[in-house]
This record gives sequence, C-alpha cells and structure tokens, in this order.
Amino acid sequence: MKKYVFGVDIGGTTVKLGFFTAEGELLDKWEIPTRKEEGGKYILPDISKSIEDKLAERDVEKSDVAGVGIGVPGPVKDDGTVLRCVNLGWGVFNVEEEVQELLGLPAKVGNDANMASFGEMWQGGGKGYTSIVTVTLGTGVGGGIIINGKMLSGNNGAGGEIGHICVNAEETEVCGCGKKGCLEQYASATGITRMAERVMNNTDRPSKLRTVQYISAKEIFDAAKEGDDLALELVEEHGRILGKALATIACVCDPEAFVIGGGVSKAGDILLETTEKYYQEYVFHACKNTKFVLATLGNDAGIYGCAEAILTK
Repeated sequence: MKKYVFGVDIGGTTVKLGFFTAEGELLDKWEIPTRKEEGGKYILPDISKSIEDKLAERDVEKSDVAGVGIGVPGPVKDDGTVLRCVNLGWGVFNVEEEVQELLGLPAKVGNDANMASFGEMWQGGGKGYTSIVTVTLGTGVGGGIIINGKMLSGNNGAGGEIGHICVNAEETEVCGCGKKGCLEQYASATGITRMAERVMNNTDRPSKLRTVQYISAKEIFDAAKEGDDLALELVEEHGRILGKALATIACVCDPEAFVIGGGVSKAGDILLETTEKYYQEYVFHACKNTKFVLATLGNDAGIYGCAEAILTK
C-alpha cells in the first residue's frame, strides 16, 4: 500500500499544500503564491516543483506516493477537465492530465468546495457519515455534496452550487452570479450584513448594531446572543431562509448530515438551532432526522479533501 498522499487547494492568492499519510495524518502543510500571470500558466508547474522539493526534503520516493489531489475554484468535469476558472485566468483544459505529465504521479481534480466536503467527511465534522452536504457560509455560500462516499459534481461540474438556489423571486439587487434572489445574497456573511443595513436604513428601530461603525455577521450574531431584538430578528430570518433552502436540498439528495462551515459558522449553536428549527418546519417528513453539525477543519478542509479524493479514486 502507498504510504503518502498530497492535497493541494488552489486559491486566487495562495496555493495551500498538505503532505499526508495514507491514514489521514497531516505531516506538513505550507503555501506558495498563486501566480496568475499569462493566463495562470505557472500555477501547475509551481505546484509540481513544490511537491518535488517536499519529496526531496522528506527523502520520500514517488513510488510511495498514492498521488496528488487538487481543488480548484471552478467547475470540474469527472475526467479532470476544468471549465474556466476566472479567478486563476484558466480557460478549458484537463488539469489531471497536465499534473500527471509534470509529476509522474496520479492526480484527481475537483471543485474546491466539493473537495472541502470530502475533507470534512474524512477527518472533520462529517466523520462517521458517508452522505453529507457541506455548507460554507463565508463571503459567499459554497456547497459540497457527497452521497455514499462519492462526490456529486454533476454533468458540468456545477453540482453543489447551492449558493445560487433562488430563494426570493422578488429581489431587485443582482447576485455576483448575475441572477437575483440567490441564497448567497441572504445566508452569507455579506448577505446577513446586507439584510441588517436594509432594515436599519428603512426603519428607526433601536439596536446595539446602530453603534457599530462597520457591521459584520459576527456583530449581528453577538448582538443576538445578548438579546438585541433587531439582531435576533435578523438571525431568525437568516435561519428561515437557510433552513428552507436546506430542506429543499434534502428532498433531492437526502444526506445523513449537513456540515456547516465558513466564517459565519463561528456563531455556533445559535446558528445551528435557528437553521434546524426552520429546516424541520419545511422539510419532507422522511428527511426529518438529518443531523446538523459544525465543520471542524477550517481552512485545512480543502487539502484534507484533496488527499482523500486520491485515496478513494
């Protein structure tokens, strides 16, 4: 059996790399800059050189390495073809084939959110489950769907793009995707802040939030925990929108658990409780026992998931 595996999470600013045992122990992690010049043509050679350097440093033979898993910020087909990664400057090409040619090691490429979901299932908040939906509540809303241990990437690599489910047909502002009324416009960190600003601009209701110069999701959840009425209503609305969306998702893929991560998840129990309350109100009866848990791997979820994707390839 191969002893080691690499996980690589490509972001718009840095590339995170992890060196793991085949059992899931993280032996080392590091970052390199994401060089996006000239259509991102340096990114994969830089990654390959960094991996070669790590193997030399650790005195590890390639024959002991199962391969390299890679997460990218964009849609990826099952054969490893990336369908444009705007943040990296990439067009359409097969990343798996290029990495295998550069390194002489097996490669597996997937969407970064799906890879993070794999990571949480393998060694994080979703450990012990084989069917999960990971929900990342950050600047946007990301998702990763794993069913019976297999990543659901879809025909165009867009499986799990839950942030762009339409939850409000009456919305007038445009989402980053170009549509209106997306889940991301309400349930993300920027989404709940946008809801707060709307309420405060259109009413004169008193709130601790009015004393805050720059309102953030953290400020809203902290104020709610302290009993601020306006903040509590915002958290309830956030939970209603997110819970209803997850109830819809459950009708499609029926997961064992929803694993909630991203910066907003640091709110903890108040987030889980309000979301689950509304989930139970809207969900199909057969899906009522779905668990709600917090993600635990943070920014390392991607490298863990990429490593696991190779081990289950």
